[in-house]
Amino acid sequence: MAKPGQSSFRRVLLSRILLLSVPVLLIGEAVAFRKARSSLLETARQNLRESAIRKAESIEDAVSALRTNLLLASQTTVVQAGTAKEAEKFLTQIAAQLPSNIDCLQLTDIKSNDIVVSTCGNQPINRTTIKDWKPRLSESATVDNNNRIRIEALLPSGSAKTVTQGQNQGQTNLTNQLNLLFTAPVYDRSGNLRYALSLQTALHEVKQYPPGSLTGSMVVIAEDGTILAHPEAGKVGKNISQESDAERLQSIVKNAKAGREDFLHISFNKNGEELLAGYSAIYNPITSQPNQQWIVLAVTPLSNALFGLEEIKFILIVLTVGLIGGSLLATLYMARDLARPLEKLRDHAQNIQDHHDVDPVPHDFKIRELNQLAEALNSMVERLKSWADELETAWKEAKDANKLKSEFMATTSHELRNPLNAIINCVRLVRDGYCDHREEELDFLQRAEEAAIHLLGIINDLLDISKIEEGKLSVVLEPVNLKRVLQDVVNLQSVNVQHKGLEFNVIEPQQNIPVLADPAKLKQVLINVIGNAIKFTEQGSVTVTTNIQPITDNISSSDKLQVIIVVKDTGVGVDPAQQHKLFRPFVMVDGSTTRRFGGTGLGLAISKNLMQLMAGTITLYSAGTNQGTTVTISMPIMDASPLRSPGRGGEDRELEVKS
Repeated sequence: MAKPGQSSFRRVLLSRILLLSVPVLLIGEAVAFRKARSSLLETARQNLRESAIRKAESIEDAVSALRTNLLLASQTTVVQAGTAKEAEKFLTQIAAQLPSNIDCLQLTDIKSNDIVVSTCGNQPINRTTIKDWKPRLSESATVDNNNRIRIEALLPSGSAKTVTQGQNQGQTNLTNQLNLLFTAPVYDRSGNLRYALSLQTALHEVKQYPPGSLTGSMVVIAEDGTILAHPEAGKVGKNISQESDAERLQSIVKNAKAGREDFLHISFNKNGEELLAGYSAIYNPITSQPNQQWIVLAVTPLSNALFGLEEIKFILIVLTVGLIGGSLLATLYMARDLARPLEKLRDHAQNIQDHHDVDPVPHDFKIRELNQLAEALNSMVERLKSWADELETAWKEAKDANKLKSEFMATTSHELRNPLNAIINCVRLVRDGYCDHREEELDFLQRAEEAAIHLLGIINDLLDISKIEEGKLSVVLEPVNLKRVLQDVVNLQSVNVQHKGLEFNVIEPQQNIPVLADPAKLKQVLINVIGNAIKFTEQGSVTVTTNIQPITDNISSSDKLQVIIVVKDTGVGVDPAQQHKLFRPFVMVDGSTTRRFGGTGLGLAISKNLMQLMAGTITLYSAGTNQGTTVTISMPIMDASPLRSPGRGGEDRELEVKS
């Protein structure tokens, strides 16, 4: 059951992925939108700057072409003759051949100010007095086109002034175009100034461009700030100082005069829309003064420059929503694939805990790490089962050991009590004078001594077991003649064999057997083993054999030898299922047998530990109850060469070997 404040793996995974992916997508959309806007603005900057340069070049080319054509027309014979009919026909042809949009041509008599020929219809051109033209042109005089051709910028009638070379005059019915008036002097064949040939035109007509076009509308500003052309007719003739964005417009004029061709955001209307403007500069065509310039701007609304940005924004929004939806679906699918294996492993673990499920751990997942986790969990479960079995076995053994402990205490107390009672009774009989003679007293004292020695042996066994459990049991190793030790033990046990009427077969080795051992501890082991064989055999025989064999379990030491002592009896035997317990301390396989034959059950446990300390082994085998027992003792043999030397009479003499 989930605790308060906890969440499922699926929910946590889903929330974490969305928490990371959604902000990333939104930030990506914002960055992409800003990048698209910057790219569009940069494209608009370049296009408008190039468009302004092209418009400026177009104005220069048109003014130059018109000036040249007008000058050529003024020098023709037809115009100089002043014949109205022929001049009108000629001017009509000229107007059709000129490259720019010509509103009209007019030939005016200088002296009478009468119109000789005009194509202007009901709106004739108001000629201004020309003071700087020469009244007579000598044959040797040079022709200066800039001085002979007069150019005026025509402004609306409500504007402050008309920009000319020499004087100002009003003009009406003008549009938002750059309207120019060209006037050239006409000399007759005699060289006398007779007529003024005038041409009125609107240069670079502003058109309505389609959305997204970055050509831009043309704005022309004179050096003094007068607007000569503007998309809005009401702006023509006004000064930029009257505009709401006068500071930026003045900076454009300043930068253009300095030779820069750049791009700027401007606004002509107060609270009006923002415009983008690329600008360039050309020399003022209506004056001969140096460093006089016109500033030509290519202007387009900001919305036009950013045309298509809304579509990009819409596409980004759709893409973001799609990516978030796709991320959500992918996250749900991925969370399912990740959560299902974990949920299966969780359910399996809960079943093991609640129902001791023995089914195998789920596996064959599509994710390698989860398969490895399943294998690790399966291995852990197997180990836990094994440990549980071991604990159960140990618990049963502990119960058995507790039972055996009680039996051991009862047997040991009996073993201790009997010799103590014997000692007490014998001493009391001697003390109280119940013995008839000295020999009887000595007999009782002898019995008390034997009981005391038996009691001392039991106590020594208990002390040895205590040392074994504490790891303090030790031996002092030295070269020992095993043959002599074995003879001493056989001699000690022969009395017990004779007393029980058993057959005692001892096959002794013919040569000395040097081993590295503790002589007292080795004798203790042999006494325990042979003594047990005699004690637990009521009839039959006890056989002790000694053999020398090579050590075959170590290839590198195949030349070394070991001695094998086998003690075999025909006694009560041991159940094979219980044989592994015989070398444990305080363990008695059959308490009734122990009580019947006596003993504490510590001899084999002590013997095994002593043999291990002396680099030997001891094993026990029995075919079953009442089928006898075989105990095998093995020890490595020392190099025998220094322990033997030929003696007199062919007998061997022992050297440096404790016997």
